[in-house]
Amino acid sequence: MAPKSMLKHVRDNVVWELPEDYQGCMRVPGRIYATEKLIDEMEKGVFDQVANVACLPGIYKHSIALPDAHYGYGFPIGGVAAFDVEDGVVSPGGVGYDINCGVRVMKTDLTEEDVRPKLKELLETIFRNVPAGLGSRHRKVRLTTQELRQVMLYGAEWAVEEGYGYEEDLERIESRGNMSHAYEEIGWEEYGPRDDVASKRAIERGRPQLGTLGSGNHFLEIQVVDEIYNKEAAEKMGIKEEGQVTIMVHTGSRGFGHQVCSDHLRIMEKSMRDVERRFGVKIPDRQLACAAMGTDDAKRYFNAMNAAANYAFANRQMISHWTRESFVEVFGDEYGDAEDMGIEVIYDIAHNMAKIERHPVDGEEKWLVVHRKGATRAFTEEALKQHGEPVPFKGLPQPVLIPGDMGTGSYILVGTEKAMEETWGSTCHGAGRTMSRAAAKRKFWGEDVAKELERQGILVKAASMPVVAEEAPPAYKDVDEVVKAVAEAGISDPVVRLRPIGVVKG
Repeated sequence: MAPKSMLKHVRDNVVWELPEDYQGCMRVPGRIYATEKLIDEMEKGVFDQVANVACLPGIYKHSIALPDAHYGYGFPIGGVAAFDVEDGVVSPGGVGYDINCGVRVMKTDLTEEDVRPKLKELLETIFRNVPAGLGSRHRKVRLTTQELRQVMLYGAEWAVEEGYGYEEDLERIESRGNMSHAYEEIGWEEYGPRDDVASKRAIERGRPQLGTLGSGNHFLEIQVVDEIYNKEAAEKMGIKEEGQVTIMVHTGSRGFGHQVCSDHLRIMEKSMRDVERRFGVKIPDRQLACAAMGTDDAKRYFNAMNAAANYAFANRQMISHWTRESFVEVFGDEYGDAEDMGIEVIYDIAHNMAKIERHPVDGEEKWLVVHRKGATRAFTEEALKQHGEPVPFKGLPQPVLIPGDMGTGSYILVGTEKAMEETWGSTCHGAGRTMSRAAAKRKFWGEDVAKELERQGILVKAASMPVVAEEAPPAYKDVDEVVKAVAEAGISDPVVRLRPIGVVKG
């Protein structure tokens, strides 16, 4: 249970503060965005981790937990923190093992009525065309090391150049799917992706896994527009009516990103001693291993992290391409090609990243290292322009993609000024777990979960029934409650709610 007696309301019954005296080394208060129901469900460990992050050198304003927050490695999953780019740190625990785990949503002009009769065939076709599962031995791409280095440098742009999708897809991806642009635009090129920073082991793990969905909480869903809250914003995104079919892809940098994180955690366990000497601090959790910004260790981590981010962008681009081909294979005779079916990217966004960004602090513009772990950007249109990011829809803030569990629904929201003011332009990233995977497997039987979902009109095609058990809907928080919290706090505004009708899992 959360230490509610230590929390105080800040505003709107969804913004809470964890005071600095929660733990003696805190430099700033904790800030929790959640309804009272979600506060009651949070483990005490989340609050302890919020407090630990608040002890790191160079942190500004608050250590933040969002409504989907749950216990993680070092930082809570659903944690945000910003550090001074000169007098602060970067911590792999504030990014996570699955670097640039992210979400892509594509719209179609098909309706549930069009798709439902062939839904089973569609899922089987996608399952055949998109390699899934932990090992994903059925893979369609076998990269050479040199090709992987190109992926590290160019991300989704490499994928499009190789024929996986279209140039216009890139304008609907954070940083055009290539982190080089993000750092070139703001003048911090030395922190961008490099192809010479990944270990031999990272390359060995990454070469066979590009273009694979993965297992665990990664998925590809066929969804239907369930409710439209902002008709004007929805129409700009190409969503015109309830019942319209959309596609959501949730995956990241696979074993490549995991190895990058592991490698640099080992390096930073040594760097942390330098941080403690330099800043005269004692870091309360060894999982918060970090390096001082400006050091070689910090730069090399950014170089490798951004290379892994590019891998993830390429991964989602390739999966999207094969998903389009699957729709054509199943529906082409009746509805034409992918363009005829209106299959277009709405947006693709990361939710496990650290980024160098410019934000106002006490009336002064400062360069910050913003860690978002299980959190996503929620920028305004103006903020996108200031950071050299593509504006996917003129006159609209950045889309925010919030996947729920496979039995309820997902959301598209947009960023807000309030997010820019309070959370470094950040919001939640999903429903967030309430139960560990091991506990879910003990409690649920995968076949039973799949049958119950089928009774609800949701078909599941999975490589592993234990994974279906791990991802059972009761293992997750109520995504509607999570979105209610960020909406009431004003840090993102709902546009549409999507409900699943078909799920592909590894």
